[in-house]
Amino acid sequence: MPRLVSERTVLDALAAGQSTLAVPEGALVTALARDTARDRGLHLVTEAGGPAATPTEPTALPSAPVKTLAIGCDHAGFDIKEALAEHAKSLGWTITDVGTTSTDSVDYPDFAYAVARLVHLGRVAAGLMIDGVGVGSAMVCNKVPGVRAALCPNTFAAFNARAHNDANVITLGSRTMGVEVCKRVLAEFLATDFEGGRHARRVDKIKDVEARFLPGAGGVA
Repeated sequence: MPRLVSERTVLDALAAGQSTLAVPEGALVTALARDTARDRGLHLVTEAGGPAATPTEPTALPSAPVKTLAIGCDHAGFDIKEALAEHAKSLGWTITDVGTTSTDSVDYPDFAYAVARLVHLGRVAAGLMIDGVGVGSAMVCNKVPGVRAALCPNTFAAFNARAHNDANVITLGSRTMGVEVCKRVLAEFLATDFEGGRHARRVDKIKDVEARFLPGAGGVA
């Protein structure tokens, strides 16, 4: 039995005709697994046979102060970082700037990680990272548990990232987007709420995949 109980674990138990599933002590039970078990009538129990305690969602982030934004960049994004920070402030957001502080060459993973870490820790509600194109920073941020980063080249992508994917970090490309476009895209991202509904189940599946690789999960399940 893996030390991760994912939706796949629950579905396999149901397919085998089980009505109960023994959960090892200390196992990670994803929110999607818990909901699927409840909806399909599968009882999660301890290995001793008693009811399993309600688990803590392993990829949930701590509550963060509302309208707080971590902003970072590499040397390619430095020239527009300040303009975007001021724009976010004008929209009522409090900014935490993690650098860089000049156009001297730096490595984008260092600053993308600094942004994502603050989101992961619940210090800020959202993050913004700017590099030359935005792809590399998105890759880095998405390695941090609980962070869902989206490269958004236009306002529709920004709306979709928030409304449908519950993204909490946006990445932008200074070499592919002008500063005024970046302002509009950022404003759309910050103004859009997650719609929930059918999208919530899909975001839960993202969390479910992520949880399979968390420490203690026992590998891919």
